[in-house]
Amino acid sequence: MIDVPLDDPVHALVPHTLTEPILGAQDGPLAGRTFMVKDLFAIAGHKTGNGNPESYEAAAPASETAPAVANLLAGGASLTGITICDEFFYSVLGTNAHYGQPINPRARRNVTGGSSCGAAAAVSGHMCDFALGSDTGGSIRVPASFCGLFGLRPTHGRIAVAGVTPMAPSFDTVGVLAGDAELLRTAGRLLLRGIGRTASVDRLVLAVDIASACEASVVRLMWQTLESMAPAIPDIEQAEIAGGAIVAWRSAFATIQCFEVQSTLLPFIQANHISLGPGIKERFEMAAGVSREEADEARRVRVGVTSQLKSILQPGTLIVLPTTPTPPPERGTPDGPALAAYRTRTLQNTCLAGLAGLPQISVPIGEADGYPVGLSFIAWEGGDESLLDFAVGLSDLL
Repeated sequence: MIDVPLDDPVHALVPHTLTEPILGAQDGPLAGRTFMVKDLFAIAGHKTGNGNPESYEAAAPASETAPAVANLLAGGASLTGITICDEFFYSVLGTNAHYGQPINPRARRNVTGGSSCGAAAAVSGHMCDFALGSDTGGSIRVPASFCGLFGLRPTHGRIAVAGVTPMAPSFDTVGVLAGDAELLRTAGRLLLRGIGRTASVDRLVLAVDIASACEASVVRLMWQTLESMAPAIPDIEQAEIAGGAIVAWRSAFATIQCFEVQSTLLPFIQANHISLGPGIKERFEMAAGVSREEADEARRVRVGVTSQLKSILQPGTLIVLPTTPTPPPERGTPDGPALAAYRTRTLQNTCLAGLAGLPQISVPIGEADGYPVGLSFIAWEGGDESLLDFAVGLSDLL
C-alpha cells in the first residue's frame, strides 16, 4: 500500500500537495518506489505554483503530465507529494517567504540549499525514495551537497523539460536527488533520452583553482576522501580550469540567466502583479535591467568557456571539484550582503557545467565540522550514463 505522507516532519511540502498518490505501473525498474516533485512540474488535473501562492491561484490545472514525471510513473514509481522550492527558483539558499523554510534533516540549524529545497528535505528525511527537481544554476547540486544526497544535473537537453516551468532555458535541466547511487542510476537511466557517449573513466582532473577558493574544512575532507579512494580511482591530476577568468565566467552565467528570465518568468509576474518575497523581488528587478548588449557579450564569454571545458572533457575524463565552497549557512540569516556573497561564491563552483551544458553529479563524502559535504564530478557531453556508473562505483568506496 502506497499513501501520501500524513505528516510533514521536515516541512517539505507545499499546501497544495497531493491528497492521494498517483500510482505507478505495477512492474518496472522502479516498482514499489516513491518519489516527489518540485513545485514546477505539470501534473494532469493539478495546478503548479512555482513557489508562490499568487502564481498558484493564477494558474490553470495542467492538461498533461510532464514527460519526466510520466516516465517515472511508467517505470513503476508512485508520486506522493509536491515539494516547496525557492520562489520562482531564483535562489540557491532553500528559503521561501510564503511557504516557509524546509528543514535540513542532516543539519537542522542550517539551510537545505535550493531551489529544490523541499525535494532534498523530503529525500533526506525519508519521506520518499527519490525526488525530481530542476537545476539551472545549482538547484539540484547545492541541496544534494547540503543534505548529504546524490544529485544529478544531466547534459543539457538529455532529460525532457516539457511541462516544467522555464526559467533560463539555455541552462534549465531536470535533475534527480536520491539517498543512494544505485537508485539515482536507475531513475536517471529511465529519464535520459537520446544516445549517450559512454566511456570508462580513466582520467580525473582536480580543478585546483576552484578548490583552493573553498573553505578549509571542505578542502580537507575532499583530500581525505580522494586519498582514501586512491587505490580504486585514476591518479588525480591538478590543473587550473578557469584561473582568474572565473569571475568573468560567473558573471556571464548570471547575466545570461537574467536576460532569459525577461522572456520567461518576468512577463507572467508583471502581468499578474505577483507579490514577491525579499531578495527575490530585488533579483527580478536586477534581471529586468540587463541589456541585450550585455547578454550578447556574456554569450561570447560562454562560447569560450564551452570550448575550453569540452577540450578538457574528452570521453573518459572528469573534472573534480567540491560541489559547494562552504558548508550550509545557518537558518534565519537575513537576506543581505552576507547571503549575496554566499550566492556569488557558490556560483563560482556551479557555473561551469551550466555554461557548457555538461552533466555533473554530486556525491556525499561525509561531514566537515558537522555539516554534510558533496564532491562533484563533471563529465563530457553525453557522458551521463558513465557518470552514473562512476558514482555507483564510488559509493562502494565511501
